[in-house]
Amino acid sequence: MKNNRKIILIVIGVVALLLLLIFGNRTFIILRETERAILFRPFSDGLSKDRVFEPGFHMIAPWNRVIRYDVAEQQREERMDVLDKNGLSVNLDVTVRFLPIPNRVGYLHEQFRGFYVNNLVVPEVRSSVRKVTGRYTAEEIYSTKRNEVEKAIIEETGLVLKENNIEMRALLIRSINLPEEIKNAIESKLKQEQEALAYQFRLEKEKSEAERKKIEAEGIANYNRIINSSLTGNILKQKGIDATLELAKSPNTKIVVVGSGEEGLPLILGGN
Repeated sequence: MKNNRKIILIVIGVVALLLLLIFGNRTFIILRETERAILFRPFSDGLSKDRVFEPGFHMIAPWNRVIRYDVAEQQREERMDVLDKNGLSVNLDVTVRFLPIPNRVGYLHEQFRGFYVNNLVVPEVRSSVRKVTGRYTAEEIYSTKRNEVEKAIIEETGLVLKENNIEMRALLIRSINLPEEIKNAIESKLKQEQEALAYQFRLEKEKSEAERKKIEAEGIANYNRIINSSLTGNILKQKGIDATLELAKSPNTKIVVVGSGEEGLPLILGGN
């Protein structure tokens, strides 16, 4: 009797071990820090969109299917030919950085399965780039409004991607390639504009300096007129007397004759 029980226990143990080996990978899952997971329950509600498994260790029923998603930031580089406002062909190298919104991977999977990069991100980026660049001239895209173009593409693409559970982190126009003759014409025009601006700056500077000198001269002239109108003979004599008295205090002064100078001013004689 005891031997039968031992045999039964051994059989149960062996079966359990076999089941563990067979279904272990489907029962125990470990998610890395950049991973999220959703379940497909074939015998109940199908795709479980709202329950997203966080990083760590999890146990699930072996008949359920685990769908993993990497939610780390991704980067995609695209080269495309677009038309500017005037129908001129422009070649752009664009880099877009994006990631799935972690708590929305269930809805992302429902729409695009695992092909959201090629079926959503790339087409939307290309579409937005073409629409935005079609509102600008090649010169504006190449030089004066490059940041504005990037910002418009980011706003329009980011809005569509967010509605489809993707967060766009950045979009950069790495390079803009134009036909050589158009590029040379634009660069020549920009050079001439810079030279014109420099010349205008010099003119403004000279004009400002001339205005400053004019104001300074007018100030000096007004000052002299005020002084001349206020100076009388008696005031000048008094100033002369005050100055002579100060000179008389010098140790080199020997003789002071009062009233012997021009206009009756004191006269100083002698000295070392």
